[in-house]
Amino acid sequence: MNPTLETFSQGEEIVTGHVIDTNAAWLSQQAVQLGFSVTRHTAVGDKLDDLVALLQEISTRADCCICTGGLGPTTDDLTTEAVAHAFGLPLVFDAFAFARMQQFFANRNKPMPEANRKQAMLPEGALRLDNDWGTAPGFAVQHQRCWFAFLPGVPSEMRPMFLEKILPTLPRRFSLKPSTLITLKTIGLGESDIQQRISAVAIPATVQLGFRASLNEVQTKLLFPNNYSITDRQSLVAQIAEPLGDHVFAIDGAGNQSGDLVAVVDALMTQHGKTLAVVETVSQGLLAGLCLGADWLLETRYEQSVGRLRSKLNITVAGDDLMAQAQIIATALQQGSDADYVLVQLYAGDKNQFNDRNQAIVLYNVLLAENGFKTATHTVAGSGKRKQNQAALLALDLLRRHLQQKA
Repeated sequence: MNPTLETFSQGEEIVTGHVIDTNAAWLSQQAVQLGFSVTRHTAVGDKLDDLVALLQEISTRADCCICTGGLGPTTDDLTTEAVAHAFGLPLVFDAFAFARMQQFFANRNKPMPEANRKQAMLPEGALRLDNDWGTAPGFAVQHQRCWFAFLPGVPSEMRPMFLEKILPTLPRRFSLKPSTLITLKTIGLGESDIQQRISAVAIPATVQLGFRASLNEVQTKLLFPNNYSITDRQSLVAQIAEPLGDHVFAIDGAGNQSGDLVAVVDALMTQHGKTLAVVETVSQGLLAGLCLGADWLLETRYEQSVGRLRSKLNITVAGDDLMAQAQIIATALQQGSDADYVLVQLYAGDKNQFNDRNQAIVLYNVLLAENGFKTATHTVAGSGKRKQNQAALLALDLLRRHLQQKA
């Protein structure tokens, strides 16, 4: 059985919702992949009695606890004091930690406030965890069955401290059997669509299935136990990927990290040595912004009016077939461009429809590539900002599908 781990966040700003606790989520991801069973996330405000009670509870039920926050110099930072009360460990002055804080301020040509001396008071017998990114040292103590590690709440300090000061010690302290997380990243399908498509796949009880949806992608997550056969794992992933088709733009895990859709497109364009010119309407320049700095993006145009775009390109289009218009525009643009590919995005609807979250618009995407036109039509609803974002991603996704088919 995997050792159990809890996270514990301290701070009134956390429990009142003024600050989102990203630390717990990040730490849990690290812990699960190391081989821990994460059993609880707890947040407590700036109340000493509550902190003491929680620490005592955790010490009897968890094997490991990573605590964040409450190590600052002000009166509402109570974590160290709470540890002293909960575990009967008097606070003692750590001269080395104090000297590091003094040097931290000296390096910035600032006097150190007297209040910072508090951060050099650590529980007797605790393992000091030096903070190379801020003033507050962390520390670790064992009490009853639980090994506690206390870290600053600021993510830019907490994350590197965990990775450098704590992570290397965990395999020596615990018998860990790392799990393998495989993530299928998709675009163009919702969670319910994915669930329905993979419903016929038999997923063993030992494999945890989960979903994570965001504005830019939906992730289907499979957590495999340490002893799961690699061959069986690859087979199950293939069975799940098959009904999702080319909506899958990346599969991460087992050493592979692809990044988001833009990163995947960037890698593919660089790999194939192709260049691109883009015409945007709904995305209003966002597509170009997402690809900022990409050497392969040669030209971008943003036009709210299709008529004005046709006029600038000096082309005449008969009828109201937007897909045909997009193809004609792409052809005209390529003739005056050095780009290998041309991506054109048009839409059916007016400005009122675009801004009305209760009305949908229809996107028409055309990619002119080496072997002719690739096209895609999508209905997009929601706020104007959501339509803009989806339009940029869906246009890039048409390019991604073409490039992956070439691979």
